[in-house]
Amino acid sequence: MGSFSYKALSSQGKALEGTVVADRIELASRELRLQGLTLLSLEPARTGALGPDEASPGLGNANSGHVLTMTRELAVLLRAGLPIDRALKVMIDMAAELKLRELLEELLSSVKAGKGLSQALLSYPAVFSTFYVNMVRSGEASGHLADVLTRLADYLANAKSVRSSVVSALVYPAILLTVAVLSIVGMLGFVVPQFETLFNDMGDALPMLTRMVISAGDGLVRYGWLLLLLLGMTVYVVRNWLRSEEGRAKFDESIVQLPFFGAIVFKYEVSRFSRTVGTLLGNGVSLLRALSIAVETVDNTHIKNSLRVLEPAVKRGQRMSMALEETGIFSPLVIQMIRVGEESGSLDQMMTELADVYDDEVQTGVKRSLTLLEPALILIMGGAIAVVIIAILMGIMSVNDLAV
Repeated sequence: MGSFSYKALSSQGKALEGTVVADRIELASRELRLQGLTLLSLEPARTGALGPDEASPGLGNANSGHVLTMTRELAVLLRAGLPIDRALKVMIDMAAELKLRELLEELLSSVKAGKGLSQALLSYPAVFSTFYVNMVRSGEASGHLADVLTRLADYLANAKSVRSSVVSALVYPAILLTVAVLSIVGMLGFVVPQFETLFNDMGDALPMLTRMVISAGDGLVRYGWLLLLLLGMTVYVVRNWLRSEEGRAKFDESIVQLPFFGAIVFKYEVSRFSRTVGTLLGNGVSLLRALSIAVETVDNTHIKNSLRVLEPAVKRGQRMSMALEETGIFSPLVIQMIRVGEESGSLDQMMTELADVYDDEVQTGVKRSLTLLEPALILIMGGAIAVVIIAILMGIMSVNDLAV
């Protein structure tokens, strides 16, 4: 998605400036017109710009933790009966993080200038997603901003919890893999060469395994720099390929097709999409708008492209469940739960339920995968080290045999 700078007139004739996040300039224009603005100019924003308040240092570095803290505290203060400007002032006094305090001060300044909170948030597309802004806008329109912020905070907390659990689960296998690689490199590059002089005069009398290990160690010492260079070039080429649309699409499709792991990725992405749609619909956002926003929360391009059929299908009057069924990649659970939601008029609840089901399955799947992966890594590391040790011992025994 890109950022677009705009100048426009509000319905009251007031001049406004800001930025909007959208896939294309046409979608950005439509988004602004839906807000009741008359466009004067619309163009791609400069790289790294935050909009009209771009002089503010470091606001783009406010992280998801800051946003979650701000959302939860603001909901509490609004429920206590404080007006929005007073609530922001209290939060500024309480803020311990410099970046969060700067962000709140800029928002307070915009609100005092007559902007609504959702309009003020539009100036920070790097911090507040389109989903977040639309949730706040729906709360302002309904007059229940505190309740909407509470649900929004719950959504952000749930997303953070799922992401953190997956990342935490992957830390130990990553450490194991790193230790395995370093151990093998250390054995071949430093331990094996110490025995090379001992075996120099043996020639073909050495066991085949010993000769292979010594050759591997010798090659690592002599051409280690070349291996590092080739590894760096490979990483560079692969990264550039993944940044291309074709490369990313092929990679994402291959990820989804992987046995077991692909199902976890699929459920994780569908869970994010479902929770976003359910949360938006539950707060009064139209179905078309909810679908447009939710699709952009999906990272896997293969799944995202499959979900893109929903918006045009709904415009044609087709049901979501039928459109998803025609893609052929979504499970019967997804299709049936959406169908039940459509028929019962509780699509928002069913989408949230689907997200809960898939969140549980993702966490269970990750734990099950790691239960198998961790011992496999230990066995591989131990096996590789054992091969080196056995090769050296076989060489030493050969030397002793010749000496006898």
